Amino acid sequence: MRIFRRRGFVITLAVLVLAGLALYLGNSSTLAGPEAGRRPFLLAHRGLAQTFDLQGVAADTCTATRIHPPQVSFLENTVPSLQAAFAAGADAAEIDVQLTRDGRLAVFHDATLDCRTDGVGTVAEHTLDELRALDLGYGYTADGGASHPLRGKGVGLLPTVPEVFAALPGRELKLDLKHDTPAEGAAVAAFLQTLPPDRLAAVTVTGGDQAVAAVADRLPQVRTSSKAIIKRCLLRYFGEGWTGHVPSDCRHRELIVPIEYGKWLWGWPNRFVARMREADTRVVLVRYVGDWSAGFDTPADLATLPKGWTGAIWTNRVDVIAPLLTR
Repeated sequence: MRIFRRRGFVITLAVLVLAGLALYLGNSSTLAGPEAGRRPFLLAHRGLAQTFDLQGVAADTCTATRIHPPQVSFLENTVPSLQAAFAAGADAAEIDVQLTRDGRLAVFHDATLDCRTDGVGTVAEHTLDELRALDLGYGYTADGGASHPLRGKGVGLLPTVPEVFAALPGRELKLDLKHDTPAEGAAVAAFLQTLPPDRLAAVTVTGGDQAVAAVADRLPQVRTSSKAIIKRCLLRYFGEGWTGHVPSDCRHRELIVPIEYGKWLWGWPNRFVARMREADTRVVLVRYVGDWSAGFDTPADLATLPKGWTGAIWTNRVDVIAPLLTR
């Protein structure tokens, strides 16, 4: 009987070792290696514009009053800013979308106007013509208000979503919906439905769960992402990804992954990115400063990327990053 017990133990141990080896071989990023000839996909956050210090930022902080001394002359979410980002090497650009009082799709980030502009109130309280009259560069300062280097340079620059698409034919765009309402999602979907299929293939829509769902219900062919989508995908992948299978909840999506959390995903980084790419899902890597997502904007930031990273990275300074990746 002792011999049989010993033999059973050896067989069990062998099975466990083989299972562990198979698990390792099937999910080893080192063995998979990076995809040859690929560099990171560059997502330009709000185009090419001003950056600011995230240390100490709270939900109600006016970031325009804490910018770094300007190194570029552009204002975020404007057509010149987006054109400059693509000229510098961006693969896609993210814009922020809000509905105006007269139902237009304005491209603007903040909840209120009084931080960056010379206006007050919200986008939803103004017509597009009223918003166009504002100076988008009014509030920017790098020295506590002693000077305002961009004041007077943003009058009339606030664009609509259709104007951005018209100004950037053939370019890939990500629309971030700032208000989580079905009405905002429906308005975005109504515009997107006017685009040809090849243009829709280069569109991603992100935002709150309700707004994004309103787009996805009408346009399932558009890549989408929200907190609920990402949560469903990653929870299912955590349970199933060890097999190499990509769950349906992870297909045709955009996944925002903080660099600190990637190591918990099966096949991270190279095999994971390759699996998601095969499922038509883009993995966008972000880093965090405090509670806020930050871009990969400096050589030091790039040094923190996983070796051979070929997924997407989120950047505010594509003009700095693109040349480094090219070299």
